[in-house]
Amino acid sequence: MLKDAHGILIQQTENVQAARQIRFTNVQEIVEMEPILKAYIYEAIEVEKAGLEVNFKKNTEIIIPVELQDKFDETPALKTAFEALTPGRQRAYVLYFSAPKQSKTRVSRVEKSIQQILNGKGLND
Repeated sequence: MLKDAHGILIQQTENVQAARQIRFTNVQEIVEMEPILKAYIYEAIEVEKAGLEVNFKKNTEIIIPVELQDKFDETPALKTAFEALTPGRQRAYVLYFSAPKQSKTRVSRVEKSIQQILNGKGLND
């Protein structure tokens, strides 16, 4: 919601839609940027007072990794339990399962998470 006139706000990861951060490597950078930081803080306060809200993109389509789909085919109860999870928990699992480059690592992650999914728990619950 901030204008970022100085181009210092950084998107945390590719999966974060709204949050931005300013990164520092030493205290001297903070001291040098004090007037800019204060201006950003005051602008953030005004955005909050105005009640402005971010319009988030709807991520309605979740692409199920092949390794997870294979487990769904083997164990229909797993698919049912996965679909009963909240969309955010489903998305967290899909991102976690899709991240590794090697299929064997993806399979390992799926297998380690089966019981937690069956218990209705999220990735970090």
